[in-house]
Amino acid sequence: MRAIRVLAPIFLCTLIFASHAAGQDTGPQTPIVAPPNLMLLVHQEIQFGKGNARQRLEAAAARAADRYSVPYSWFDLQSLTGPREALTLSPFDSFDHLEQAFVGWNQIYATHADLARLRDQMDELVAGEDAVIAIRRNDLGYRVSDIDLASARFLRVIEVHVLPGHESDFTEGAKILSDAYEKARVDTPWAVYQVKMGMQSSNFIILMPMTFLKQNDDLILSEEDMQNAEGEEGEKRMQQIVREAYAGTTNNLYAITIETSHLAKELTPADSASGTSTAPDASKNAATGETSMPTGVPDPAADSTPKTSGKN
Repeated sequence: MRAIRVLAPIFLCTLIFASHAAGQDTGPQTPIVAPPNLMLLVHQEIQFGKGNARQRLEAAAARAADRYSVPYSWFDLQSLTGPREALTLSPFDSFDHLEQAFVGWNQIYATHADLARLRDQMDELVAGEDAVIAIRRNDLGYRVSDIDLASARFLRVIEVHVLPGHESDFTEGAKILSDAYEKARVDTPWAVYQVKMGMQSSNFIILMPMTFLKQNDDLILSEEDMQNAEGEEGEKRMQQIVREAYAGTTNNLYAITIETSHLAKELTPADSASGTSTAPDASKNAATGETSMPTGVPDPAADSTPKTSGKN
């Protein structure tokens, strides 16, 4: 019962927004946001009892970013399964775009003291932080072109830890699974990313955006169809890959909280698909000559020892 009380506000806010958006046929449409070429995932453990305070600060930061037309997007996610944590997904076209964001945020914070103050207040509530950079595998995934992160309200994040030397086995397994999804005509698409920094390089992350949780019911009902589509040989090969190539997997569900996320106006479908960056040119801040990290990105110059709140 306690868990239902904790999760109910997140579900209610998310579902109300999704229903409202689905029922609108007129007015300006939000640009489609395709899965980025590069994503920065930042896991944050918030100090015990500070979750609501963090949400209020994040919402204020998102409103300020909208007001100032900040050209960098982020999606704020709250865990519905697994450890209670906040997860921020920041989309980028390339490492060059990421570098430009570092400098761009420095300029934004220097210009808008209220945003810098909100960043500092949010940092004070963080008990621990872990950042990962991953690159999209264009050769893997299922109906990736159908994904629109801007309309998603939930996100399944599946981390696959592959044993060294077995990356090709994972690739084979992902293609077998994609073929089975296609033959079974499953509607839910997914994208595959390979971790480049922050974890072992042989780790992979599968993103499965969803508009409604009902899509999980559809996936469960489609399991038998997918197994039949794999065929006996395909199913045996998949079992072998999981047994011999995987060190482990985690599969968690997150709610995308719209009021604490920011979608840059400059992030258009063409930019998202072509890798064209709209970020300002990388240059040092004229006032300080320094660069600083965007919100949610650990500063390598700072103490990297994880912080703990001292509470369970």
